[in-house]
Amino acid sequence: MTRRFYLRPVISLATQRNRLDPNGAAPYRLCGRDDIGFTHVELIDRAEKGEGRCRLVAGFDAQDWHHPPFDGEQMWATFEAIEAPRAPIAGLSLGRPHIMGILNVTPDSFSDGGQHASTKAAVAHGLRLLEEGADILDIGGESTRPGSDTVALKEELARVIPVIEALRAKTKAVISVDTRKAEVMRQATAAGADILNDVSALTHDPKALDVAVASGLPVMLMHAQGDPKTMNDNPQYDDVVLDVFDYLERRIAECVRAGIAKDKIVVDPGIGFGKHLHHNVAVMQKLSLYHGLGVPVLLGASRKKMIGQLCDVPHARDRMPGSIAAALCGVAQGVQILRVHDVAETRQAVEVWRASIAGTEAGLAGGGS
Repeated sequence: MTRRFYLRPVISLATQRNRLDPNGAAPYRLCGRDDIGFTHVELIDRAEKGEGRCRLVAGFDAQDWHHPPFDGEQMWATFEAIEAPRAPIAGLSLGRPHIMGILNVTPDSFSDGGQHASTKAAVAHGLRLLEEGADILDIGGESTRPGSDTVALKEELARVIPVIEALRAKTKAVISVDTRKAEVMRQATAAGADILNDVSALTHDPKALDVAVASGLPVMLMHAQGDPKTMNDNPQYDDVVLDVFDYLERRIAECVRAGIAKDKIVVDPGIGFGKHLHHNVAVMQKLSLYHGLGVPVLLGASRKKMIGQLCDVPHARDRMPGSIAAALCGVAQGVQILRVHDVAETRQAVEVWRASIAGTEAGLAGGGS
């Protein structure tokens, strides 16, 4: 059932719990973190279309949410989900942002297709991304860019599995497999993958959910409207920000019912997947809303068309500055995982941003697991 009210923490400070804002209010901790907090939430009313749709609320726990039109139980559950610490994912503590390096073993990905198509080249690039500071390697053998065709199972397996096996033999780093196919998930798990990342949120392949459950691995569920071939032809939303929230909430519930523990689920709002420019920037503005789902949030905006449209940059390889800006927008809203092509540059930007916001270098650069 679609909810009426949504809560978005308005991230305004990097702080310790015992510090006070200028008004004397103790900040709430976002997702249990020590380095970022909030004192206000934005209350969004789906039923309102005018000026009353959004309003700021200070001191959430001092308000009475148990009278109509509010559902007190739902309001408090959402707020507690925003505050609750996130469990580690594949051994990675989520007390700081982590960087997922993109490793496309494809001839036709929108940005780097063909550059790492051989196993040898892909492994070398993966090790280079780790040296640059990637916390996770995301290995994919099927491009899901707008307009792309489905890759045959045999071909995707031939691209992906040897790379996972070779990297697993060389590193203990976290490896994610980016696939929509159950059999690729199954074989990738056997080859040593640590995370299953599915742009269809385990809906494309009827067997995918069962395979994910059996694997016992964490899963990343992304929002997409439609199939990659046609998803950007004419996407339609009542309210893209809230519709994405509702979809991900339903997918989380379905996965939990099937047997995947909630603390093994990550969500991705799916920038560029069934969304036009105005949809994408609307989602970017309100990324912190998705913390109300109670799971870690991943942002994948690296080199995407949105950047080219905003800045008139036709070639994906030239969109690194915009990609870093998008990553910092995500970090400023508490996103826990950034999926990027430019690992070294993004890590440098994130560490400088974090130290500057905190006013100290202690415990930042290289800190956390």
